[in-house]
Formats: sequence, structure tokens, C-alpha cells
Amino acid sequence: MGMRWLVTGGAGYIGAHVVHALQATGNDVVVGDDLSTGIAARLPQDVPLERLDVCDLSAVGEAMSRHRPDGVIHLAARKDVAESTRQPLRYYQQNLDGLRSVLHAVAAHKVKHVLFSSSAAVYGNPVRPGPILETAFTKPENPYGRTKLIGEWLLRDAAASAGFSWAALRYFNVAGAGSAALADSGLTNLVPRLLKAVKEGSSATVYGGDYPTRDGSAIRDYVHVCDVAEAHVQAALALAGGALRADVLNVGRGTGASVLEMINAVVRACGAPLSYVVGPRREGDPGEVVASVGEIAKKVGWAARFGLDDIVASAAGHFALASAV
Repeated sequence: MGMRWLVTGGAGYIGAHVVHALQATGNDVVVGDDLSTGIAARLPQDVPLERLDVCDLSAVGEAMSRHRPDGVIHLAARKDVAESTRQPLRYYQQNLDGLRSVLHAVAAHKVKHVLFSSSAAVYGNPVRPGPILETAFTKPENPYGRTKLIGEWLLRDAAASAGFSWAALRYFNVAGAGSAALADSGLTNLVPRLLKAVKEGSSATVYGGDYPTRDGSAIRDYVHVCDVAEAHVQAALALAGGALRADVLNVGRGTGASVLEMINAVVRACGAPLSYVVGPRREGDPGEVVASVGEIAKKVGWAARFGLDDIVASAAGHFALASAV
């Protein structure tokens, strides 16, 4: 018997994949989204959509009163690192006020479980090379990452007071697509930007060519969005079954790829050339961030199934259609 989950930001790129994965495993799903960046057409037709701003406590509370969820999966947030450095107060207001109002409603309606969308950005520039453990020192390099770390603190403190179980999933670099309807139609992430450059015959920009990495470009842990959605399903089941109570878990492949390696993967997937220029580093961008994934495997039995070429091929196969939505 499935549970009922309220998914905030469920019409977004990652959120919609989570909604489909939850529904496919027998869970009842309700979406809360203001559609500022989300797309309603991404959602299954039988999934109720509450059009609301998560910063509006009364609207969130009314949605919970109507639907009585067993748990909340909170993805609604702004997530552009560069934008966060230009508009830090906007990020603190939307990301933290949104979470705060959701947690108020969770406590008031005695919701049992909360799964929070966090980020590898909480680690900042890792102190030591190699995969990052969840116990690693956290020193975010940008306002976006700081809102996610403070969000984890808010979640921990609210849960201690109200008594709900929780987990925070620290995503690494999410890419790929499960279908054209669910593809990443934005241009803040690397893979869509590279695909756009191929489509237009223009040059991609590599931000930073002087990092202490194997080819000078930044290294990230890219993980397929369908794997990320499955991680949510497994974590939700673990919360419901008591295997998770108050946990922080990395979600990645445990393997890094550089920006130049991603460019080569896009060339392989598209069968077309892609030129690039090397620009300066972006403020707040660390050189290498790769996940240690042992904890999530041990605690919820999840591991990424898709490799780098799978990720890029799925994104390339759906890019043109997604861009037209």
C-alpha cells in the first residue's frame, strides 16, 4: 500500500522525474508548485497540482489540509549558483522562507516524514582530494550552497521539536532525461548549455582552465536524473519503514568527469563537432566535487545505474523537443 506524498517543486525538472517515479511505485502524489520555472505538462494527468508559493504559509497549510500527506518531499527552491552570487537576498528569502513555511505546516498537520532536496554545494571547495563523505567539513562557496546548508539545520531543528523523521539528499550534478516531456529545458546546467551550442553551431564556454585537475577544467560528479528520482523513492520508503530517521545522504555516481570530458561525451552523443573557448573561473566554483556513495547504498540500498554516456545520450535525444516546450 503506497503513501501520500506532497512534492513541492514537483513540476520542475528533477521534481517531475520524482513524481513519475513515486507514482510508478504505487505512491499517491500531490504537487505544490508556483510554475515560475516548473511546467504543468510534465505531470501525470491524474496528479493534483496545487499552484502555490511555498513561502505562503497559509497556502501550504491549506494544501496539506486538503490532501493530508503522510510525507513531504521538498524540492522547491532557486538553484542557479551564479544568480545566487548576484542576488543573494533573493535566494535567502525564497529558499529559506519557503522551507520554513513548509516545516511550519508539517508540524501543524503532524506530517510524519520530510525528504529535503539539498546539494553538494554545501561542501564548498573540498579540503581533501577524492570522494566526499557526508561527514566532511561544510563550507559553501556561494549563497545558494549556504541556503542549502542552513536549510539542513532548519530541518534538523524542526524535526527535533515536532518529532517527524527526515533525510536530506545532497545531489551532485544532475543531468539527463527520462523522456522529452521531462527534459531539462533550462540553460543553467552544463549539459543543456553544451547541447544548445551544438544545435546552434556556436562555441561553448569552459569556465576555468587552470584548476588543479587532470585537464585543467572543473570536475563534477554527474548523475542521471532517473537515478536521482529512484533515490527519492528508496529514501521515501526508508523513511516510512523507519530505516532513516535523521540522515544526510549523498546522491551521485562516485565518479567525476571534467568539463572537457563532458564536451567529448556530447560530441559522441550528437555525432557533431563542438568548439569551445576557455573563460575565467566563475566566482564560488570549486575545482573538484565527487560524491562518496557508500552511505546511501548501505542505508537505503540505492546505487546509480547509468553511466556518463547514458546520461548525455538521454539528454541529447530529448533536447530539441524539450527546448520547444
